[in-house]
Amino acid sequence: MVYLEHFGLSEPPFSLTPDTSYFYNTISHREALEVLLVTLRTGEGFVKIVGEVGTGKTLLCRKLLDALDGEEWVTAYLPNPLLDPAELYRAFADELGLSLPQSATVNELLKGINARLIALGSEGRRVVLCIDEVQVMPGKSLEALRLLSNLETEKRKLLQIVLFAQPELDERLAHPSLRQLRQRLAFSYRLLPLDPEGVRGYVAHRLLVAGHQGGALFSASALKLLAQGSRGIPRLINILSHKALLAAYGQGQRHVTAMHLRAAVRDTEDAEPVLGSFLPWVYGGLTFMILLEISALVYFVRGGVS
Repeated sequence: MVYLEHFGLSEPPFSLTPDTSYFYNTISHREALEVLLVTLRTGEGFVKIVGEVGTGKTLLCRKLLDALDGEEWVTAYLPNPLLDPAELYRAFADELGLSLPQSATVNELLKGINARLIALGSEGRRVVLCIDEVQVMPGKSLEALRLLSNLETEKRKLLQIVLFAQPELDERLAHPSLRQLRQRLAFSYRLLPLDPEGVRGYVAHRLLVAGHQGGALFSASALKLLAQGSRGIPRLINILSHKALLAAYGQGQRHVTAMHLRAAVRDTEDAEPVLGSFLPWVYGGLTFMILLEISALVYFVRGGVS
């Protein structure tokens, strides 16, 4: 990354890759994780976590999987929900370490999964299945999930399922055809965007994890615009912060100012317009792409040091 040495960073602070070392314990994410852990430890069936695009559902899922790591838990993670019932069962069977014939029917797959869950339960182990982006899962597969939740002994559930989804899932679950699945949901939680104070804490946390130790890197006015432009959505915070750092680096500046944030907002389609972002004189005639080209030029002049 061209600006790491310039800002005293050891690694990119605003990568879009879900990295649990960058997990920021906001009130919303902390409550969601507590709901998940308590619900799973009490043996409930379905749990649903809903959040808008970019609010950190996948990162929360990975944080949960890390928290459940150990001899007591067996975890399965399905990042791709676009599976028919047979593909869903087969993918879950693979996560459980089952080797079933390719010709196995849905009933045979379900029977094999049930046997495996009983065996794990007899060993005192608890199985959790986490599925991401459930809002796009086919209807028949959602019903297949409900059938999986029927696997139980007289004492407890053999399987617990955590659904991570965008709010569109709630609209789908409101349909009468999915009322049985809806009734199986023991708990649900909605992730919320960060407020301005949360945005400041989020940025400071990621910079600290990335190795920054030189005091405030973003000005107060820049952070204010960042909160407005990102609407508190972590993914947008990362995108805008990265672009603002590039803009500051391109001008040889050591701090991110409101000018750099306005340039980043103007260059990002999903960002919320901020006051002054449409005024060309604010940038001294520089568009974000020109700033980016300057950054690249500075990088090569300095010998390509990252």
